[in-house]
Amino acid sequence: MAHKLLEGKTGIIFGALDELSIAWKVAEKAKEEGANFILTNYALALRMGKINELAEKTGAEVVTADATNMDDINALLDVAEQKYGKIDFVLHSIGMSPNVRKKRAYTDLNYDWLHKTYDISAMSFHKILQALYKRDMMNEWGSVLALSYMAAQRTFSEYNDMAEAKAILESIARSFGYFYGKEKKVRVNTISQSPTPTTAGKGVAGFDKMLNYGEKMSPLGNATADECADYCVMMFSDYTRKVTMQNLFHDGGFSMVGISGDILEGFNG
Repeated sequence: MAHKLLEGKTGIIFGALDELSIAWKVAEKAKEEGANFILTNYALALRMGKINELAEKTGAEVVTADATNMDDINALLDVAEQKYGKIDFVLHSIGMSPNVRKKRAYTDLNYDWLHKTYDISAMSFHKILQALYKRDMMNEWGSVLALSYMAAQRTFSEYNDMAEAKAILESIARSFGYFYGKEKKVRVNTISQSPTPTTAGKGVAGFDKMLNYGEKMSPLGNATADECADYCVMMFSDYTRKVTMQNLFHDGGFSMVGISGDILEGFNG
């Protein structure tokens, strides 16, 4: 049931690929709640994904942009500024590791690929924030979110160099959030989501086992993509105006559990 929490608000959603994407779900929920927005992704993702279907469903404009390229980011913001003036929310749902895709072990990383992981998955967040900040593109009490994962704090053996990328992402939210909040009254947060069977997530080795483990460890079970979208909408809304610089765990309690009864029952003897 929609409550029009985002009535009159405008924004940009980075990273929707297909109906499994959290960004896709956020776009659907944001539209239900009254928002208007631009959808954006890089050229190959637009060709491979189904973003035009989402655009038709939500009435959104699609703008091609590589979030690692400042010229592309500024061109995207030109479109947003012409369309909306200042905006109210931004979602960064971007992450990719060539080392993971090419199955390089963490103890045998290709460092050129590592730099690309950082650039795509973390530095892009800083680039977007910096462009928004310098252009004064966000309305007061606007909200910028990025999606993270618990591997920024704990070791998940198969998560590889994405763990550091998520740690950098969360640090950027804290550091940029200070300046953006103090000088522009804009909120910056990350959401640490449960393992979610998105197209990208399922590319991590052992993902199904991670999903099952998370379900057994979490008192409330894994948070779904739809539930994460609901949380993002709340974070875009005026009900969370004083929440900033936080890494917000949206994981059914997983992050606070040492070991659960369900896990213990799996051991014999």
